[in-house]
Amino acid sequence: MAGQVRPITLVGTPVLHAPCRRVEDFDAGLAELVDDMFASMYAAEGVGLAANQIGVDLRVFVYDCPDADGARHRGAVVNPVLELPALEDRRLDDGDEGCLSVPGPHARLARPDHAAVRGFDVAGKPVRVEGTGLLARCLQHETDHLEGRLYIDRLSARARKKVLKEYKEYEAARAEAEESLPSGGQ
Repeated sequence: MAGQVRPITLVGTPVLHAPCRRVEDFDAGLAELVDDMFASMYAAEGVGLAANQIGVDLRVFVYDCPDADGARHRGAVVNPVLELPALEDRRLDDGDEGCLSVPGPHARLARPDHAAVRGFDVAGKPVRVEGTGLLARCLQHETDHLEGRLYIDRLSARARKKVLKEYKEYEAARAEAEESLPSGGQ
C-alpha cells in the first residue's frame, strides 16, 4: 500500500475543533493525501479517518469497515454531505464509539442505524455511500470530524468528562510505559 503514516492529531488541537475547508483541487496532491490517510488509519488500527485527524484542514475522509451484514466497504469521500433517514423512519443504534483522536476510552452513543453520504471520489467523480451498522456509524463520525465535532461533543457533560478523564489516564500510562523502556546506549 502506498502512502506515508502521519501522526494522529489529538483532542484539543485546533484543527479538530473547526469546520474544514472544501476541496477545490482534485489533483495528485489530493490522491497523495488520501494514500497517506489510508496508511495512517491502518497503522492506528482504525476503521475511518478524517483529514483533520492528520492535521489537514480539508473535507475528505477514508473508511474501511463492515456494514450490519458483515460486508466490507472501503473508500474515500471528498466534500461529503451526510444524509440521514427522516425522523419518523429513524432507528437508533446505541453502540460503543471511540476515536483515534481520543485514544483509549469508548462511550455509548446513540446514532441512526442507517446513513449515507454523497460527495466525490479522489478523481472528482460523484459518489454516494450508504451503510448500516458500523459503516453507518463511521460515515456519521467522520462527517462530524469535518464539521469540527468529535464524538465526545455529542455526549452528555458527565459522559464527556468521564471519557476525557479516562483519556488523560490512558495517555499518562502510555507516557510512563515509554519512559520505562530501556533506551539504546545506556
